[in-house]
Amino acid sequence: MKPTFLFLITSLFTYFSAFAQQNCMTEASIKALDAQWEENNLKPDPEFFKNVLADDFVWVHNHASMIDTKEAVVKRAEDQAAKGTSNTQSRIQSNVEVAITGNTAIVTGFTMVDRDPSPTKYHFMRTYVEIEGKCLLVGNHTMAVPEGD
Repeated sequence: MKPTFLFLITSLFTYFSAFAQQNCMTEASIKALDAQWEENNLKPDPEFFKNVLADDFVWVHNHASMIDTKEAVVKRAEDQAAKGTSNTQSRIQSNVEVAITGNTAIVTGFTMVDRDPSPTKYHFMRTYVEIEGKCLLVGNHTMAVPEGD
């Protein structure tokens, strides 16, 4: 009886440990994924965007001056990767907060984007959804913060 009980307990522990390791919907995992989003906007890797953006992804830029789809983001990344350059010198996140409800995470914070003619501070709100064990970015909204704020 004891060996069977030990086997059962060990099996359950292993199963739940493996399940917990596969769960992308944790604050640490989402913050890491969001930091990768920033890094890949600085040094574009089209494969990252193909794998992380949901098919129906939408990015609403400052004052809805531009609205991107997954296809537009991937195309821009491919163009920049082919040129080997980006017009952005740096992207630095701050005050990043994550709120998780069920299979959805909302990430908010600020990003200082350094590109000509001068750096601009943006407030962002991104929505990640866990679909079939993978966290995908479904929405991004960025708004420039007026200087002095």
